[in-house]
Amino acid sequence: MDSFKVGDTVIYPNQGLGVIEDIQKENYFGEDFVIYHVRILTNETLVLVPFANAEEIGIRKPVSEKSVEQIFAFMRNGGVDVTMNWKGRYKEHVNLMKTGSVLDVALVLKSLFYLNLIKPLSFREKKMMERAKDLLVMEISEVEACTSGDVEKKILDTLSTCFKNVPARMES
Repeated sequence: MDSFKVGDTVIYPNQGLGVIEDIQKENYFGEDFVIYHVRILTNETLVLVPFANAEEIGIRKPVSEKSVEQIFAFMRNGGVDVTMNWKGRYKEHVNLMKTGSVLDVALVLKSLFYLNLIKPLSFREKKMMERAKDLLVMEISEVEACTSGDVEKKILDTLSTCFKNVPARMES
């Protein structure tokens, strides 16, 4: 498990970028705990995370530049296996988003992007697709020191290239 220090940028699953603002030893019910004070950058929320639970929660350092290349290779190549039952699909996607794995988030985005090409997404799925895209954009723009607009364009262009042969659905 990674040990963090004050000032480290971290990824908090399903929330995005955060910064370790403080690390304190605190006493609760007669027991000492090391607590990370994580500031979530998107909404300025302060989250207190016990050191012992950080790995279980999925807090991690941002991926490497090499991993970013692998993410784009994954989004560029191959199709996706999409469950057509929306309830099962939604539950599967929620579980993937909770893992905090950047590849799981990329899979959710790729699956919903594809599905959106062939049929209209439900309101919840549209929100989830936006969330997955936003999480990927945040992390990749941090790693590559690019603007979020540039990263978003690159992601959408990559997915469009992957699914260029998928016939677009007809709007009614």
